[in-house]
Amino acid sequence: MVSTMLDLFKDPFFIGVDREINRLMNVQGVAAKQSYPPYDIIELEEESYLIKMAVAGFDHDDLDITVDNKTLIVSGEKTEADEAHYLHKGIGTRKFTRTFALGEYMEVVSASLGMGVLHVTLKREIPEEKKPKQITIK
Repeated sequence: MVSTMLDLFKDPFFIGVDREINRLMNVQGVAAKQSYPPYDIIELEEESYLIKMAVAGFDHDDLDITVDNKTLIVSGEKTEADEAHYLHKGIGTRKFTRTFALGEYMEVVSASLGMGVLHVTLKREIPEEKKPKQITIK
């Protein structure tokens, strides 16, 4: 089914769309291999979303959030050495990277960390010049 849909975009009518399709396929290929940390995506309202990511054991300085080429990249790496002698270590603090493909005009509105959960709020912010406008007939 996916192959059939991709074949549709090989039509000469879709000029330049192949780059966007390739970008989405690349991000999806990388994201499919990432399994840590777990996350939820919640639709807050139309065109507004919240990503909740379980990052227990990580602090503000251990996390990095970047948007590059319409891709949201959340990564984490512990910066301080933990010298404690654990009898059991169940809270994972291994280095990670999570990627999410962002749609057109999607912007990161805010990010916060509390109680071991990273909250990243996204919203589609359409520029005024791209919004539909009414043309007056004279």
